[in-house]
Amino acid sequence: MSGGAQGGMAMQDAGQDVTVTADGRTIGGVVMEMRNITLRFGGVVAIKDISFDIREGEIRAIIGPNGAGKSSMLNVISGFYHPQEGEVIYRGKKRPPMKPFQVARQGIARTFQNIALFEGMTVLDNVMTGRLNHMKASILDQAIWWGKAQREEVENRRKAEEVIDFLEIQNIRKTPVGRLPYGLKKRVELARALVADPKILLLDEPMAGMNVEEKEDMSRFILDVNDEFGTTIV
Repeated sequence: MSGGAQGGMAMQDAGQDVTVTADGRTIGGVVMEMRNITLRFGGVVAIKDISFDIREGEIRAIIGPNGAGKSSMLNVISGFYHPQEGEVIYRGKKRPPMKPFQVARQGIARTFQNIALFEGMTVLDNVMTGRLNHMKASILDQAIWWGKAQREEVENRRKAEEVIDFLEIQNIRKTPVGRLPYGLKKRVELARALVADPKILLLDEPMAGMNVEEKEDMSRFILDVNDEFGTTIV
């Protein structure tokens, strides 16, 4: 497994914090470091002594053959796995073992290699689940849908609709996800992650199983997310 920065990256001195790519994108300082990560499952070593950093605003590719540990590394970043050795440094501080929902609250969202959507729910409802960490109203307020709960619902719905329009899936917003073709399901999963307003967006094989047209669309949307929102993408 190896890490690759976005194509066209200009050379920079060690003391510089900002780089401008050949296509005009601004890459900021390091937001996350993976230091000597080793992950084992019993006697199987999934990741061995891997180090790399993630810089603000970049598109970082983790590449390698099947079984190299790419998904395992994303699971380490997102808190699903805890490495036996090594450190995860986030915004200059060592991150202790955390649960996935705690990592999500730090501004890290993800999609999955195998689609993980609620197939009986509509596209809009699936996307709305990505706003869970932004729902702070009490159960009582939500039950009577008044005050803070109502304001949150309106704001979360506005954000969900904004992302749906951005990813051009407004025509299927009321369609149950189980009726959608594979490529559109992947786009809905991207929408659910994006609606959480992540600072770092983890995409686990976002184009696996797609045809050429679907891959072209997904590539365009990934670039647009990075360009429009400044989201760091891994």
